[in-house]
Amino acid sequence: MKIDWNSKYNTISVYTLIVICCSIIFYFMASQIGSFSEKFSIFIGIMYPFIIGFAIAYLLNFVLVFFEISAFGKLEWYKKLKDGQKRSIALIATYLVAAGLLYLSMNFIVPQLIDSIMGLVNDIPRYVDNITKLLNELVNEGNIDQEYVVLIQEQMNNFISYIMNFVSEIIPVIGNTLKVIASSIWNIVLGIIISVYLLIDKERFCAINRKITCALFSQKTSNRIFELTYRSNETFGKFLSGKIIDSAIIGVLSFVVFTVFKMPYTLLISVIIGVTNIIPFFGPFIGAIPSFIIILFVSPTKALVFLILVFIIQQLDGNIIGPKILGDSIGISAFWILFAILVAGKFFGIVGMIIGVPLFAIIYSIIKEEVEEKLKNKKLPTDTKDYMKRI
Repeated sequence: MKIDWNSKYNTISVYTLIVICCSIIFYFMASQIGSFSEKFSIFIGIMYPFIIGFAIAYLLNFVLVFFEISAFGKLEWYKKLKDGQKRSIALIATYLVAAGLLYLSMNFIVPQLIDSIMGLVNDIPRYVDNITKLLNELVNEGNIDQEYVVLIQEQMNNFISYIMNFVSEIIPVIGNTLKVIASSIWNIVLGIIISVYLLIDKERFCAINRKITCALFSQKTSNRIFELTYRSNETFGKFLSGKIIDSAIIGVLSFVVFTVFKMPYTLLISVIIGVTNIIPFFGPFIGAIPSFIIILFVSPTKALVFLILVFIIQQLDGNIIGPKILGDSIGISAFWILFAILVAGKFFGIVGMIIGVPLFAIIYSIIKEEVEEKLKNKKLPTDTKDYMKRI
């Protein structure tokens, strides 16, 4: 029997049934939250290789496109090949680049990084003794009241204890990370294999998704889904690839500058600065603070010079390097960037702080379009400046 959707009571009845079914489903999920979480964890475990494969394919797709269009696309011999052959050559070049970067990291950067961390851990007691002696000398020469001396010593002891705990936890964190990687090595191998298949037939997979979307939704809704998908891919792609390139440049630049100024633990602090630079807004502070503390143990003068150098590097990044690479890929103000980082970071940690900005930019653009569309229907101005009137 065909339902008369124009009938008021039929529409109300259908919506009521949908609400009741959703309520029942929610009740069973809430009452069986433990069992549901366990089953969800099992599902994620099964899908883990595919998640890794999709992540690898998404990141390497930018390199693949570079080889297909910019590197090989202008060569005459490459143009004469069939599409499958073109994809195979570009794919081999892409994975060779990824393997080369991984090899360089594992053989040159990681060992030196571990040596720097171990050296820092071994030297911490000597640095603490030097700072304690310096503090005692300043207290004795300054004729400070005893109650202030006790307060300073307590705060200093708390600070030293915090640093000792922080440094002592670095090695277990690295060990646990390596353990997780080792235990997931099979999933990573499967993920790499899956990523190869995803990149080989990426156009076909996209076509299948478009086909399913067109079958399930109306043409207007399908076009809207395609538009949002394209926009999301553009925003995430430009932001993540741009941030990775920008952070790599900042890391190398920091290493060169710190080497020239003979900073201690040059590779360690350069890696910290480069990695944390991926996080928008807070990244420079997150990287600079622990690096400053590490250098402070060695030399307060060099720690001050380090702050000046980091400030110059970050100004160079914020005003020249970053805008050249990222451009206007986000399109939201500094306030909303801060809001997105804090909220996403609260729920998803470091990953949230990285992806929170492009995710919020997409949501922001959708809301902005909907609001402006409703204003146009009401024949009202859409420019925000028109509503900036004093009350």
